[in-house]
Amino acid sequence: MQYSDDELIKSLPGFQNHYLEVNGINLHYVEGGEGQPLVLFPGWPETWWAYHKIMPVLAANYHVIVVDIRGMGSSEKPTAGYDKKSMAKDICELVKKLGYEKVNIGGHDIGAHVAFSFAVNFPELTSKLIILDTPHPDPQMYQLPMVPILGASYVYPWWLAFNQIKELPEQLLAGRMFIVLDWIFKTLLEDQTSISEFDKAVYAFAYDSNAGIRASNAWYQAFPQDIEDSKSYQKLDMPVLAIGASGYELLKNSLPGYATNLKLVKVEDSGHFMLAEKPEELVNAIRDFLN
Repeated sequence: MQYSDDELIKSLPGFQNHYLEVNGINLHYVEGGEGQPLVLFPGWPETWWAYHKIMPVLAANYHVIVVDIRGMGSSEKPTAGYDKKSMAKDICELVKKLGYEKVNIGGHDIGAHVAFSFAVNFPELTSKLIILDTPHPDPQMYQLPMVPILGASYVYPWWLAFNQIKELPEQLLAGRMFIVLDWIFKTLLEDQTSISEFDKAVYAFAYDSNAGIRASNAWYQAFPQDIEDSKSYQKLDMPVLAIGASGYELLKNSLPGYATNLKLVKVEDSGHFMLAEKPEELVNAIRDFLN
């Protein structure tokens, strides 16, 4: 199958697929390169493939490890454990089993939630933290408008609510998830060519099943617990880089309350999927920060 991990990895010389049992589940990750460890997480509705444009470049200076988080892609899809604190424990065990005392860690979208949770719950394992376009859920999330205001250009994130409904989404969408993917990418991209039809097929292959929809929606169904957990979190002391495009204002409003050493970077002319639209800008910002 051309969309399988075994086939995709062939286009990224120097990278390999691996699986490791951690915290009671099996996680899939892709790694390559030499240098400091840099652990990265994708978000919804993507997989490790979201990083394919920047992985080879970063691998020139870092040992890059891109993880399919719990419920994503080829990783296991259990029925529980999707609050971000539990998912951070998955990564804690992964890091320890790989033999690292400290890692640089980052994520996009839901992956940013996991990266933040890892850093705040396991600061002793975290050298530096990178947040891409999405802050960790906190009480501000309850203020997100869900009903369109006449004349507003804001994209209403209906999927944040829809994905929290249990059972119905997979009943409606299994076999048709590509319709949602097409809408999401068309709506949240500035450059429509940056995510190809092949890329979309990769993500449809990963998500378009009852299990794929159920597990990925569980990330959203855990938001109330994530928000409650955030109320007890202490400020981060390690350096934090937040890169935002469409989510820049959210990062600007949220992260100063959680980080003492914060650098904010705004990416112009890009939608939410910066890894696809502005890979060079992201690589430069990440390199500058890690160096």
